[in-house]
Amino acid sequence: MDVTHSAIPPDRDGGRAAAGRATPPDATADAAPTGPPPAEARTDIDTERLGRLLGDPGLAWFVDRVRHRMVRGRPLTGSVTLSDPEESQRRAADRLLGRAPRSSGSLSIRLATVDEILRRSGVSPDGLAVAVVALTGPVVLHAETRTREERAWEEAYAPLGILDAELARWAERIRGDGLVRRLARTPETAGPLVEAAVRALRALPASPPTSRATFAARNLSGAHALDEGTPLATLVLSGIRCLTGFPDGSGAQWRREAWASAGLLKDDLSSTVLTLNLRGTPALDWMADAGEPAVLTLRSLTRLAPVASVAAVGTVHICENPAVLSAAADTLGPACPPMVCLQGQPSAAALTLLRDLSMRGARLLYHGDFDWGGVRIAAALARSVPWRPWRYTAADYRAAVTEVAEAPDLTGPPAATPWDPALAVALAESGVRVEEETVLADLLTDLGSGPR
Repeated sequence: MDVTHSAIPPDRDGGRAAAGRATPPDATADAAPTGPPPAEARTDIDTERLGRLLGDPGLAWFVDRVRHRMVRGRPLTGSVTLSDPEESQRRAADRLLGRAPRSSGSLSIRLATVDEILRRSGVSPDGLAVAVVALTGPVVLHAETRTREERAWEEAYAPLGILDAELARWAERIRGDGLVRRLARTPETAGPLVEAAVRALRALPASPPTSRATFAARNLSGAHALDEGTPLATLVLSGIRCLTGFPDGSGAQWRREAWASAGLLKDDLSSTVLTLNLRGTPALDWMADAGEPAVLTLRSLTRLAPVASVAAVGTVHICENPAVLSAAADTLGPACPPMVCLQGQPSAAALTLLRDLSMRGARLLYHGDFDWGGVRIAAALARSVPWRPWRYTAADYRAAVTEVAEAPDLTGPPAATPWDPALAVALAESGVRVEEETVLADLLTDLGSGPR
């Protein structure tokens, strides 16, 4: 007859036979035994005789094979075979089956035969399946285990539900791409990891910028919680890239810049911003009088605030590339209106400076490269400070394209342009990039003619 795990009651001593076999890995401590509820369970297994009959070490392979079938919900029919048995395994099987010893060939045991022996002898009146449970512990179906595990993973992901729309795409992505599972391995480990990552991301971007260690000490389990290489640092950095729009990359320098985009720094000197004709300190005033660019560190911006000053109705022009600021200094010198150059992704120093200028009434105008990387930088900046486009719309792009003889092709995935949705459409249609240096003459004309 076919016997499955559904007919298995627990034995009287909770699933451990007198032979003292250890519970195998697939029997979990909190798993309920399969089969009838305890009130209906039979208690007439002769555990002492069962230990002598099936508890022989020479039959361990047989018991393991039977349990393997039960765990997968397969019927206990047919035979199990051991291709190259040891002598002790042969002797144990021959004693169990009451047959003459065999000295060669594979070893095969019919499950129905063992089931009948156990029932007829009274050792296990309910047969083989119940005997295996008595020897090895409760059996939990793999399907049930998977269901419980998926439920545990859903509970581990639960903290992601409190993230706002800005990080909702990231939360959805890490559910699907397996990042948390690779980092945490188990839902028990994943729960605290996800909760800590959510706590960190909700506190970002840090304003004013601070060191990673200081931020971690204030918001997480300790100053080393976001050290390089830790699962939490990997997960938080993944979220930061979604939060700030920081582009793909690799290497130590890229990671430092990605952290800095959210205001988390290795130190307060390595983050800098390039400026022209800002005033507010004797050094800046001197450089502005000379019409020369100045480099400000994050340290100078956070320890001596305000470093730079503009008129309450003043305008600050922002560019992406140093060549624009350098040309403005060469052409206009002290007459050039205040400028800030991002030099690519906005650094913590740049964001600190621009936030301060914006809060004090400055009008920020932005221009960057007309390509997918350039519009991503612009979008990332817009998440931190408000700005208006400076010759950085669809109309400006189309006009620039007509003036370029051999523009290079656009590369990389497309990006949105919230300040002018038509710009993304125009970029996709034309398929070419226009760098800031290409329209430098127009930019210098704007700078020389005063506020636009």
